[in-house]
Amino acid sequence: MKKIFPLALAALAASPSFAQAPARNAAKASATTKAAPANGPARPKLVVGIVVDQMRYDYLYRYWSKFGKGGFRRLLGEGFSFENTHYNYVPTYTGPGHASIYTGATPSANGIVGNNWYVRDENRATYVTEDKTVESVGGTGAAGQQSPRHMLTTTITDELRLATNFQSKVIGVCIKDRGSILPAGHAANAAYWYDGGNGSFISSTFYQKTLPDWVVKFNQRGLATKYLSQPWNTLRPIGEYTESTPDNVTWEAAFKGEAAPVFPHNLPAISGVPAAIAAKDNLPGPAAQTAADGKNTSTTAKPGATAANAATPNLGLLPSTPFGNTITTEMALAAIQAEQLGQRGITDFLALSYSSTDYVGHQFGPNSIEVEDTYLRLDQELTRLFETLDKTVGKGQALVFLTADHGAAHSPAFLQAHRLPAGAVGASIMRDTLQNRLVRRHGAGNWVLSYENQQVYLNRTLAGQKKINFHELSEEVVQVMVQLPGVSRALTAEDIQKSHWESGTLMYLENGYYPKRCGDVLVVLEPGWYEAYSFPAKGTTHGESWSYDTHVPLLFWGWHVKHGESVAPTQVVDIAATLARFLHIQEPSGCSGVPLAEVLR
Repeated sequence: MKKIFPLALAALAASPSFAQAPARNAAKASATTKAAPANGPARPKLVVGIVVDQMRYDYLYRYWSKFGKGGFRRLLGEGFSFENTHYNYVPTYTGPGHASIYTGATPSANGIVGNNWYVRDENRATYVTEDKTVESVGGTGAAGQQSPRHMLTTTITDELRLATNFQSKVIGVCIKDRGSILPAGHAANAAYWYDGGNGSFISSTFYQKTLPDWVVKFNQRGLATKYLSQPWNTLRPIGEYTESTPDNVTWEAAFKGEAAPVFPHNLPAISGVPAAIAAKDNLPGPAAQTAADGKNTSTTAKPGATAANAATPNLGLLPSTPFGNTITTEMALAAIQAEQLGQRGITDFLALSYSSTDYVGHQFGPNSIEVEDTYLRLDQELTRLFETLDKTVGKGQALVFLTADHGAAHSPAFLQAHRLPAGAVGASIMRDTLQNRLVRRHGAGNWVLSYENQQVYLNRTLAGQKKINFHELSEEVVQVMVQLPGVSRALTAEDIQKSHWESGTLMYLENGYYPKRCGDVLVVLEPGWYEAYSFPAKGTTHGESWSYDTHVPLLFWGWHVKHGESVAPTQVVDIAATLARFLHIQEPSGCSGVPLAEVLR
C-alpha cells in the first residue's frame, strides 16, 4: 500500500484534466446530462455566432441607459451572461480572436499567431487568410485571394458539417475577410466579406466559382454608395453622450480631408460619393439620424462639399463608419432568407461578425462619442437581427452567442490627461534600435529580419556565418529589449519551449506561441502601453495580455438558454466546447476549452 498510494497520486497528477486546471474543470464538468430523444439529439434550428470586433466588456454597461429593449438589453435580460470571460494568450488581435472562439484552441494549437507573421522560408510577411492558390469571386485582385488554409485545426462550424454529413449549411458574413473566413471554417458552404474596391460582398474560389444569384442581387442594391451619400451625424442629440469625452480632443484622429474629428462627419465629401437628399432615400442607416446639436436638422451634405474625385469614390471608407455594421446586418438577413437558414429541418450556422466597431475604435478611441454612437447603432442592428430570427426561425428556436475578438486600451493621452500610467512605443523604432545595437556589437548585417506581433525574428543564418552562439544572441536581445521604454519584460522562444506556466503573463506568451510561425524573442509591454504606428499616438489599439484587452463579453441567448449570469473564471476557448455540448457533436480537433456547465443546465 505504501508503494501503490504514491503511484496513484502521481497518476492522478499526470492526468491532463487535473494538471491543466483542477478547480475550473471540476466546476464545469458537473453539467446535468440530458437524455437524447429516441429520434436523435435535440438541436437548435440555427446557431448564430456574433463577434463584435474590439468590444470591451464594460461597453455592455457603460451605454446601458441608452440601449433599446431589443438588442443588448434583450440578450442580458433573457439570456445568460458570463461576466468574467478572458482570452488566455497574446497577441489579442482580430485573426487569433476569431480563430480561438471557433476552434476552442489557442494559437499554440490552431497556428493563428497574429493578423500577420513572418515566414522565414519565404523571407516575407504573410497575412492570416492570404492564399495565392485561389482566385477572387466577385472582387478585385488580391481582395479575394483568401481562405482558411493557415488555420491548423477544425472549427465548431466544421464539426457541425461533419456531424450532419455536410447537410448543415454554414455561412460566414463580415466586413473583414478574416472575420468571415476563420469562423466559417474549412468546410463552410460560403464566406463573404466586403471589398472596398467595388463596394460589394465577395468570396473566393476556395468556396465557389461564382457568387450565388442572391449575393449578386444584394450587391446590385448599391448599399455602400447609399450609406456614404449622407453625413454621419449622432443618433441622439450630442449633449446626451455623457458617457464619452468632448467631441474634439487631441487623441482622436480625423478622417482624411477633415479639419477636425468632430460631428457631423461629411461622408460624401470624404468619400467622393455624390450627396443624396435624405427625403428621397429610404435608408435604414444614415437617413434615420437626428441632428447633433439640435439646431441643424439637415442630414444632407453641404453644397459644394463633394470631393473632387467623385468619379472614383472611396467605398473603402464604409467600414470606418457605423454603417459598415448596417450593411453587415443587411447581408446577414439576406443570407437567412435566401439560404433558408434554420428553416430546412436541420441545424444551420451563421457566423456573423461586426467590424466597424474596431475601425471606429482604432481611429477615435474607446471614450469617443463616435464609439458610443457606433454601439447605439449596433444595438439597433441586433434588434433587427433578433426580430428576424423570431419571425423566420421561431422564438427560442435559434441559439445565439455574442462575444468579442479582443478588447481595447484607453488612448495613452487620455490616461495621461487624468494622471494615469500609459504610453506608446513605435514598433519600427524598437526594431531599428535593436538592429543598430546588434550592428555595433557584432558588425554589419541584417540582424533583425522582422518585428511582428511584438516578437523579434533574428537572422539565424547570419549568426551562424559569424559563429555566434544563437542562445547567447537571443539572451542578448532580451537584455536590449527590456531596457527600452514601455517594455515590461522579454523572453526567448527557447525559454517558452522548455517551460510551462499555469497562469500569469508567461502563460499568455506560451499559449500564443507556435514555433514555426513565431519569433525568437517575445516582448511584453507595461500596462497602459501599446504599439503605435504614428506619433503623437491617436485612437487606440490592442494586443496585450492586460485585462482591458482580454476581458470581453460572453452572452448566450435563445434555444434552451435560461436567464442568469456567472462570475466564475471563463476562457474564450470554452465557447466552442460549450457549443459542441449544446449540439451533441465532437469538439474541434485542437479544442482545449471545457463546456460551461452553468448555461447548459
